[in-house]
Amino acid sequence: MQTFDVVVIGAGPAGYIAAIRAAQLGLSTACIDNWKEPGGHYALGGTCLNVGCIPSKALLESSENYERVQHRFKVHGITASGVKLDLAAMLERKDRIVKKMTGGIAGLFKKNKVTWLQGHGRLLQGGTSWKLEVKGAKGAETVEAKNVIIATGSKPRHLPGVPVDNKLVCDNEGALAFQEVPERLGVIGAGVIGLELGSVWRRLGAKVRILEALPEFLGAADPAIAQEAWKIFTDEQGLDIALGVKIGDIRQSKKGISIQYNTSDNSSNTFDCNRLVISIGRVPNSESLGAENVGLKIDSRGFIEVDKNCRTALPRVFAIGDVVRGPMLAHKGEDEGVMVAEIIAGQRGHVNYDAIPWVIYTAPEIAWVGKTERQLKEEGVAYRSGKFPFAYNGRALGRDEPEGFIKMLADAKTDRILGVHAIGGQASELIAEAVVAMEFGASSEDIARICHAHPSMSEVMREAALSVDKRSLNG
Repeated sequence: MQTFDVVVIGAGPAGYIAAIRAAQLGLSTACIDNWKEPGGHYALGGTCLNVGCIPSKALLESSENYERVQHRFKVHGITASGVKLDLAAMLERKDRIVKKMTGGIAGLFKKNKVTWLQGHGRLLQGGTSWKLEVKGAKGAETVEAKNVIIATGSKPRHLPGVPVDNKLVCDNEGALAFQEVPERLGVIGAGVIGLELGSVWRRLGAKVRILEALPEFLGAADPAIAQEAWKIFTDEQGLDIALGVKIGDIRQSKKGISIQYNTSDNSSNTFDCNRLVISIGRVPNSESLGAENVGLKIDSRGFIEVDKNCRTALPRVFAIGDVVRGPMLAHKGEDEGVMVAEIIAGQRGHVNYDAIPWVIYTAPEIAWVGKTERQLKEEGVAYRSGKFPFAYNGRALGRDEPEGFIKMLADAKTDRILGVHAIGGQASELIAEAVVAMEFGASSEDIARICHAHPSMSEVMREAALSVDKRSLNG
């Protein structure tokens, strides 16, 4: 029987990072994972690298380039004719990127001496050490671990009574692999996945209708950001989004799919489409873990119960990433993986959950960190606000990306930054400055007094900070 200091169950971003960090700290480490690529071979990286974050961003970039060459290059004095879409080549590029990334993790495992155990992992029994079963293509084996880290991630939430075949009715996996652009695409759910995938296929020529059950658009975002995003996506880009929708019958036929739904005014509507994407959230992968064998506590929603340091109630058993409380974000899981590995090694690992950035990779991008204005009002926190548009920024105009703004919220008394919210070009990169500032307890004045390169998009961050004190220099 193989014995390890640490065994990680799951090789998505949370799991593989935890395994690598544990190995770096001198702990003998193994990582169990059961993901298989379409060809049947085991692959590392979990949902994120195989059918989530990485392939979706590849398609987003390709579809944005297709739209730019068709509609946005003229302003630069570039006229293109005979532009054709080669969807097969686009998908092949996406798959190459995925293969490179997943192969890279295998290389990192080898470099750091992490043992990759291929198969499904579950807990068998505890005691002074933990015994786990690994059931793979070659049968089952038992391994022993002093410490266990559960990082089994999440899976798409499906609509009851609507089977997903990832051909006609799809979740994120099927929506990344259409072999042709659907003439009409239905999307249920206007969250991050729905907006990103809806944007991809709209740019490539599909007529897209997104149906959202909630009456409010992007409720998790700052209201000003959500309002700006709604204007850009619907009025300027023509993305068809219906809010306050109640889904009725969904019927499949040889012609496609027919969705019956009621809107907030109680009117009945029907949308006929060639493909349907269901993106109504995700649920934790906590079944089949052998929780019942060892008394592992799982709540009514399927999340493993943990404390602030991701410890379960079981000794030396931790859980991280999408399978525990908190936002289902790959980088949140990665940081938890590092924290847990360091705690196991006797160090003082820590995650600041108040400084985790959120990003929606639409065009323009949306990103934020910290509190929204609504949250501050509900909590009774006195604050000041500053906002600056990209339309006044020379670099943004040069890039033909004048849409959007950055908004900064700071404590009214201490000036400490409480939240930063951005919609615009490169927002996913620009938000990093705000994360660093909040992690180090910076004030808006600190950002306002830092020299930012000119011309650069980052100057908008500085101007937003200056605006908190009502002393913007360029607006």
